[in-house]
Amino acid sequence: MGGLGRLIGVRAALVAAAVALGSWLYAAEAAGDDRHPVSGRVIAPVMSYDGAEWLERPEREFEEQPSKAINALGIKPGQVVADVGAGSGYYTVRLAKQVGRTGRVYASDIQPEMIVHLQRRLERERIENVELVQATDVNPRLPDASFDLILMVDVYHELSRPQEVLRKLRTALKPDGRLVLIEYRKESPWVPIRDEHKMSVKEARMELEAEGYRFDRVIDVLPWQHILVFRP
Repeated sequence: MGGLGRLIGVRAALVAAAVALGSWLYAAEAAGDDRHPVSGRVIAPVMSYDGAEWLERPEREFEEQPSKAINALGIKPGQVVADVGAGSGYYTVRLAKQVGRTGRVYASDIQPEMIVHLQRRLERERIENVELVQATDVNPRLPDASFDLILMVDVYHELSRPQEVLRKLRTALKPDGRLVLIEYRKESPWVPIRDEHKMSVKEARMELEAEGYRFDRVIDVLPWQHILVFRP
């Protein structure tokens, strides 16, 4: 019965996540008609700043295991990394710890409300190695040739102008830098996320390779998401 109880608990957590996402997380109830010109996938609506609390939910570590994701990225002290679509800063503060005092994190987001939220968090937690950047829908506003790693966590699929953003990100990477997408797996229909907020490896490769990126590898250590690594 103990095993059955745990299974029921896991299923309940998955259902709860699905209900939360479907009912209030996104600014729009359904995706629009915009499709990516290369892959044809539906471009998802942007998650509203009203969902910041959901991003910080205690069960996120159990559901998504972000600690594993951070460890898998192999970030070294002193590196310069960017968290594009940083939102509430859930990953930003973790990246800041990884790069240490000699490193730097740029947290870029298009929503001013998220920037304000993150600024307050950084002040509260006394984190001083993070640079906040107010982005636009076509420009993350990152300095050229500066980054060892640019990370987008459940963000890329929401970009309304993905091709233009990818071109800007490519100029921001160092020659040996990495662009990493963490995306919910479309190949796994049981993952409790709406389809337009998932991506397949095939879609990601098709879209990024069309902009000159070189596919490096998939790191499959997470329960719900791919870690997709690309090189400029």
